[in-house]
Amino acid sequence: MSEKQAIIKEMLDLQHKFIELEQRGDFSSEEYYDSDGETEVARHKRSYEALATKLVDLAHAEKGSQR
Repeated sequence: MSEKQAIIKEMLDLQHKFIELEQRGDFSSEEYYDSDGETEVARHKRSYEALATKLVDLAHAEKGSQR
């Protein structure tokens, strides 16, 4: 599995986990918008954003373009 595929798989896993949290009602709207907090949702969002950024960086490197 390539690095990009591994990142995409991890991102999909995070999306599934987030959907589970949302459907169970395990967080409030305040928690959802607090990206700097230490709640599970905030940590989850930061992890997802970091993976997304890494994926974009890999795509740019692959094409030889700049961000």
